[in-house]
Amino acid sequence: MILSPAGSFEALTAAILAGADAVYFGVEQLNMRARSANYFTIEDMELIAKQCKQSNVKSYLTLNTVLYDYDMQLMRKIISSAKESGIDAVIASDHAAMTYAKSIGMPLHISTQSSVSNIETVDFYSNFADVIVLARELSLKQVAEITREITRREIKGPSGNLVKIEVFAHGALCMAISGKCHLSLHSHFASANRGACLQNCRRPYVVIDKEEGIEFEIDNEYIMSAKDLCTIDILDQMLDSGISVLKIEGRGRSADYVSIVTKCYKEAVAAIKAKQYTPEKIDQWKKELSKVYNRGFWEGYYLGRHLGEWADQPGSVATEKKIYVGKGNRYYPKIGVGEFVLETGTIGTGDILMVIGRTEGVRKERLNELRVNGIEAITAKKGDVISLPWPTKISKDDKLYKILEDKHG
Repeated sequence: MILSPAGSFEALTAAILAGADAVYFGVEQLNMRARSANYFTIEDMELIAKQCKQSNVKSYLTLNTVLYDYDMQLMRKIISSAKESGIDAVIASDHAAMTYAKSIGMPLHISTQSSVSNIETVDFYSNFADVIVLARELSLKQVAEITREITRREIKGPSGNLVKIEVFAHGALCMAISGKCHLSLHSHFASANRGACLQNCRRPYVVIDKEEGIEFEIDNEYIMSAKDLCTIDILDQMLDSGISVLKIEGRGRSADYVSIVTKCYKEAVAAIKAKQYTPEKIDQWKKELSKVYNRGFWEGYYLGRHLGEWADQPGSVATEKKIYVGKGNRYYPKIGVGEFVLETGTIGTGDILMVIGRTEGVRKERLNELRVNGIEAITAKKGDVISLPWPTKISKDDKLYKILEDKHG
């Protein structure tokens, strides 16, 4: 199963269209991406559940922050609303949320924030959950030992089925154990464990010799900023470890990221099952994955490494860059033409354009034909109303981007 992130309706649609088997999302402030993602509201859950069910995709609500006493009422409201809305399960790490979910019969998954690292802890949490996300720091050997023991001991969850194991396959990695960091709480009183991470670890730093006051800038590596996890080239080993769910990190990332990453991992899993998982295909998938936001790739701790591979710059090294240029205006379905208003920059024939929208997800096309204010043209600038052939419906909320090759990436 491919589990994809949904930080917006655009990302949700993108995940579904790219082949995700399930999506996970957060609502209100009780999720670990409350600051970085455009999180949904409680009222959105019914629509999310409906959209997912129409596509035979599972929907999981992430409620994995540290909870305080004053959060209890909101926590109960969110979980109860999730059940009433038809959400398939809640992903939680706090025992209060687990206990309440169990009390009302809401299916539960254990979050990676619970740092499950051994079979005895799996056995304990099987009283609450059918799916357990293991700690990110485990090796594939350790993961395989846990899945074998689940089968040998016949450890079953509340549903009566054997507990399933979920692991992260792709996305950002935190230097802290299973993402439990206190840096931004210490510096800005913004708790990462309450969804308010300021990503202090991704910044440049200087080191000062306290005896002589000599200052050095650390310019070769961002020694707290790990490269992104990428397992596309060891995915056969991942599946051989006995896991049931491959999770893609990225509720704070854009819809095109969700689309490309989901599609690549979906294709890779299918290739493995069809015995067509080749080095050539792996290289192509990695090229596609490199086009969207990433800090460079490594395979995480799965092959037994104790230290991470650190990024050499604070931002993305994606090989493509998308530049916002305008928004959708209307669509003419009989002739397959979309109309847009350019709000910034310029475009011209030959450019690669991308549209991201709530109903159609992500679509990328080369511009071969263009009209400006109804007249055939080869370029358009800010303020122009443009029309161009487009294979999918355009809505007013859709955003138009120009895709550029990022020489730095």
